[in-house]
Amino acid sequence: MLILLFGFLGGLALFLYGMELMGDGLRQSAGEKLQKILESLTSVPAVGVLTGLVITSILQSSSATTVMSVSLVNAGLMTLKQAFSVVMGANIGTTVTAQLIAFNLTDYLMGLLFAGLMLHYFAKHKKGKFAGMVLFGFGLLMLGMKLMGQSVAPLRDNPVFVEFIGRFSESPLLGVVVGIGMTLVIQSSSATIGILMAMATQGLIPLEGAVPVLLGDNIGTCITAVLAAARASRTAKQVALSHVLFNLFGCLIFLLFLPWFLDFVRAISPAHDLGRQIANAHSAFNVLNTCLFLPLITPYVKLIRKILPDKAEGVVTRPLFLDDNMLSNTPVALMLAEKETDRMARQAEKNLAAALDSLRQYDEKRVDYVLRNEDVVDSLNTAITVYLTKVSETGMTRELSAKHTALLHACTDIERIGDHAQTLAKRSRKISEEDIRLSGEAQAEILRLGIVTLEACHVCLRAFSMNDARLAQQGWTYCRQVKALQKEWRKNHIRRLRDGTCSPEVGTVFLELLINMKRVSDHSKNVAQLILGIF
Repeated sequence: MLILLFGFLGGLALFLYGMELMGDGLRQSAGEKLQKILESLTSVPAVGVLTGLVITSILQSSSATTVMSVSLVNAGLMTLKQAFSVVMGANIGTTVTAQLIAFNLTDYLMGLLFAGLMLHYFAKHKKGKFAGMVLFGFGLLMLGMKLMGQSVAPLRDNPVFVEFIGRFSESPLLGVVVGIGMTLVIQSSSATIGILMAMATQGLIPLEGAVPVLLGDNIGTCITAVLAAARASRTAKQVALSHVLFNLFGCLIFLLFLPWFLDFVRAISPAHDLGRQIANAHSAFNVLNTCLFLPLITPYVKLIRKILPDKAEGVVTRPLFLDDNMLSNTPVALMLAEKETDRMARQAEKNLAAALDSLRQYDEKRVDYVLRNEDVVDSLNTAITVYLTKVSETGMTRELSAKHTALLHACTDIERIGDHAQTLAKRSRKISEEDIRLSGEAQAEILRLGIVTLEACHVCLRAFSMNDARLAQQGWTYCRQVKALQKEWRKNHIRRLRDGTCSPEVGTVFLELLINMKRVSDHSKNVAQLILGIF
């Protein structure tokens, strides 16, 4: 008996590892496409369903897609309505694995393993190597299925086991509970379906007993999203709740109409292929459940918000978008880092604007604002850098690696812009407290340079946020203008020193202001250059 248990567990391990390899291969092959798919989301629910289906097919995990949705909602990149539509699509996407398994290619699995390994090792291009990973992973998955089937075969002669399985047909709720428990333990709905199909091939479980377990499996897979949302925002918790209730309501509805659902599955499936029937039942449940909820998505979202009302949150200084759950999904992780970097950039620009305003007309509140929020810029820089360091430990395509490097460079330059904004704010306070009086000409020059510097910073940071090369070129032009003005103002300053219209003490402050504005411009130009591919 112990040998049979080890055989089953070994088969399950191969199944899960095969799924992981398939997911890694597909994810690596998709590369930037995964990010583009996410960015293409609209408010149209049907598009969200399709997005969830495609992403889950790539990742080979509905839990991963749901956790991703929770993270994106938590980051403010996706609405509850969009996220729920993605969740529905993820439930459909996870049935793809079962459909592939149902083709029963066990006779060819050694060929699949050999072909996948050869392709992975000898393919000249990365996509060929990734395709080899997918093929090898699928071969391992099928091998795991075969081992599980062989391990459970002797249970046909075990009266206790046969009697227990028989209760699933008589008491569907028991099957649902077992399905929930299996998925909670294994953490893979596809693996649970795989076990059911392995048992079915050995004649251990009829369709009437398999379907309730299948329904419970869909509820059990919600736990990952629930855990991911535990420390997230209220909206993220709403996504997790919508997922749980979606599968729970669907399970209850299909239990009420179970005999008719079984007849429907048999009608669309080969009569003597129980594995295909289970796969089709899995797909049919998720497709029909989605069709049932899709027209009702607006009132359903309202219901979720009534059960779990929105809660107003104060100003948050911690990172809003970074999520360690997404580190294994490099395109998504970089998108979140990009969003956090944009937030950091906007804060640095606000600090610069407040500092320059304070130079024009001193305001203690503006100075305090800059000094207070400089800590926000610094902490975000640290958090983003640490996050990107973790991302670098995962495999990246050339395109993703370039984006990763650009973000690291951008963080450094944006943080330096924040530092110079802080210095300018402190100098404005010094000018006020020590009653330093610049000449009318010097004041006009500082104000003029401040306007151009702020515009240069704004355009360059906006270009980076929008990935707009045209704006980057425009920002570069502003930066050259800052450089030219700073050079001219220095000459004027030397002239005023010679004429005696400016004292050395006042001149020192004036030069410090020029230097800091010039450095803001330099760092802004560096950010713009990243868009143009100049690192």
